[in-house]
Amino acid sequence: MKKIACKPMDDKRKLLTFPKPPAAMTVLFLSASMLAGCSLQPSYQVPRLAVPAQFKEATPEAAQAGIWQPARHGADAAAPDAVPEKWWTTYGDETLNRLQDEAAAANPSLEQAVARLRTAQAAVAGSRAGLFPTLSTTGSGSRALTGGGTYVNSNNENIARSGSINNTFSLGLNASWELDLWGRLSGQVDASRASVQASSDDLAAARLSAQASVAQTYFSLRAAEAQDRLLRETLANYAQSLKLTQNRYRSGVASSADVAQAQAQYKSTQAQLLEAQITRAQYEHALAALLGKAPAAFSLPATAQLPIPPAVPAMLATTLLEQRPDIAAAERRVAAANAQIGVARAAFFPSLTLSASAGYRNSALSNLLDAPNLFWSLGPALAMNLFDGGARSAAVESARGALDLAAAAYKQTVITALQEVEDNLVAASRLAQEQQVQTEALAAARKALTVAGNQYQAGTVTYLNVLSAQTTVLSAENNLINVRNRRLTAVNTLLKNVAGRWQPQP
Repeated sequence: MKKIACKPMDDKRKLLTFPKPPAAMTVLFLSASMLAGCSLQPSYQVPRLAVPAQFKEATPEAAQAGIWQPARHGADAAAPDAVPEKWWTTYGDETLNRLQDEAAAANPSLEQAVARLRTAQAAVAGSRAGLFPTLSTTGSGSRALTGGGTYVNSNNENIARSGSINNTFSLGLNASWELDLWGRLSGQVDASRASVQASSDDLAAARLSAQASVAQTYFSLRAAEAQDRLLRETLANYAQSLKLTQNRYRSGVASSADVAQAQAQYKSTQAQLLEAQITRAQYEHALAALLGKAPAAFSLPATAQLPIPPAVPAMLATTLLEQRPDIAAAERRVAAANAQIGVARAAFFPSLTLSASAGYRNSALSNLLDAPNLFWSLGPALAMNLFDGGARSAAVESARGALDLAAAAYKQTVITALQEVEDNLVAASRLAQEQQVQTEALAAARKALTVAGNQYQAGTVTYLNVLSAQTTVLSAENNLINVRNRRLTAVNTLLKNVAGRWQPQP
């Protein structure tokens, strides 16, 4: 027996005696330590997906329209066009900038994403704790009667029997450590870490989505205001036309049908104005929700001014994959699913736990800590499931299926991202051209209205010609507002996709 002297806290010195661990246990411990950390995870590879070097719709026409600039190469590649972190500032609208700041501080979707990230970070800490030994302390005291009560003798007499009362006090420490022989615990840590990275990317994606939603809702609100103003001005013109037609009717120059047509046109435009007002109010309510406010606590002064779409810098498809946080999150979920396969495989192998306990036990509390009252135990425990009806095999197959599902989701996210960019590239390019064409069509419609009005006052045409010309002008102006709004939507989506300075939270 080997004696180990322990330095006491006072003058009451005691010699505590511990046996030397057997050689076999030492060998077992060293062997387990060498095996610890062996991983059964498959070698991880990012799912492969053929990605073109350039977007299909990044055409010369798009470059000429100022929508998409060709990528730089060679010496010019050192100075790429970068989208600022606050990409919405490129619109030059101070109201939009203020709304974005308010949304960043109180958007409910962002608060949910932050909470999910914190939960994932806590899961990593919980998984990592399994790699370390656990230590606990116990203390107890009990008082028990032994041998007391009554019994019946041969004469059927109840005889009282005195017992003994015993006290037991104990104080101890318990330690246990599961060696990570097959990488089950480290695999769970790897999976948790990948999940944290995915949640961090989800937060970045939620931030981008909220920013894009605020911008798009703001543009739609301004478009509704522009329609409201257009319809009000049109109503004023229609009122003058109706008054003119009524005067001509009283003079016997116009027919009652002309008056009825003018009245119908005026009332129809009134109905359109009410619809525009409903639309504007609903967009204002949507903005309030994006800012984390009740609609009654938010109002935005009307300006009816739509900003001018900025040009979108060059961006290669491969760069898009590096920058989009939703793609990064999907890839991290593939990594987490891959780690879970190793965790499931580890269940086929035995688990080894080293346990130790030490303490004092005595019938008297006064001398509980005396050396003769010491007890201790130390030893390994090996556990292995010999038969489970195929549960472990099913768990491995389930983990493999989850990996395939995550990989397919990653590929779908990439393809959807590419489609989104392609769609909005062609939309922004063609809508820029359509806006120019629609502007020319509006100018022609206004000229035709002027001619029809002069002819009607001269009595050479009927009021139906004026009515048709007015309807054409209103339709052309509405179409121009819609085209401008759709173009802003397309450019807004492109800016969101290439805003490459998003920073995931650590």
